[in-house]
Amino acid sequence: MTQDLTHFDASGQAHMVDVAAKTETHRRAIAQGSITMQPETFAKLAQGNAAKGDVLGVARLAGIMAAKQTGSLIPLCHPIPLTRVTVDFELDPSAHRVTCTTVAETVGRTGVEMEALTGATISLLTIYDMLKAVDRGMVINAVRLLEKHGGKSGSWVAG
Repeated sequence: MTQDLTHFDASGQAHMVDVAAKTETHRRAIAQGSITMQPETFAKLAQGNAAKGDVLGVARLAGIMAAKQTGSLIPLCHPIPLTRVTVDFELDPSAHRVTCTTVAETVGRTGVEMEALTGATISLLTIYDMLKAVDRGMVINAVRLLEKHGGKSGSWVAG
């Protein structure tokens, strides 16, 4: 089984994957997740009058910064020179939900799935942090990879 997992060697020891022989290609990944909250909390967020200020603006910056730091946060991830990171939010008033979509891109030898996932997760955690004084019951949901493109394995899109 460990031969199928690239972060383990033949002895089952964790190691950083050698990507030196891989071809540099344009790589892109899209991750998404959401956070649900009480109606009053959602109203504060949507109206932009939360006590800590522009929640979505700060969360966007946090997600971009986190994507750039993924190699420092996840032990076996390669540090990747990102060429682009976007963090967008969609507000759903009927469900009191904010959906975060993060896109990470590079031209390199390894993918950016972890960067997109990290960006989305930290954006959502930042929303939680900035609103927790009024709603500690917020729930972060379904952080997942939606798409990845580039590299030897080509494209993958969630079903």
